[in-house]
Amino acid sequence: MAERKHQNKAQETEQIIAFAQRNDWIYNTVDEKDFVSSGAEQKVYIKSKRHVVKLNDAIYYASWEDYFHNLLLHNFFFSDTAYKLIGFHLTEESGCYAVVQQPFVEADDMTELNDVKDFLTANGFQNTRNHDYYHSELGIILEDLHDENVLTKQGVLYFIDTVFYVKPEIFWK
Repeated sequence: MAERKHQNKAQETEQIIAFAQRNDWIYNTVDEKDFVSSGAEQKVYIKSKRHVVKLNDAIYYASWEDYFHNLLLHNFFFSDTAYKLIGFHLTEESGCYAVVQQPFVEADDMTELNDVKDFLTANGFQNTRNHDYYHSELGIILEDLHDENVLTKQGVLYFIDTVFYVKPEIFWK
């Protein structure tokens, strides 16, 4: 199934670009002086004192559809750091990026990974390895929850960079 989705990702990208162009949803206001950091899948820019903008090329996902499911799941579980899809950024070098806005969280303490584990365990997730979790009842995989992707502010955990996958045979039932 993932292979079929991967084969269609180029077609999905073409459809996304056409949609963005038709609906004036091309985001061209990325200023490199606002660049904060990057990971394998995204680049982060400061938008204001309250928000960041992230450009994500969905490289972790077999399809754009899977990436959009990730956004929805993140927003459901972690509404305090919800993503808002605000457009698509196109570059000749790298192609198409989804552009999402997210609240800016300024950590005031180091995140204890045992606190992350305890929180997720209390909410039905099981630690599968390192910083990855699985919710067997819902068929949801949640990965990459290291201390740079979960921040602590005033003793509260803020999940700012999550990677969700679904097991379709369980999740869609």
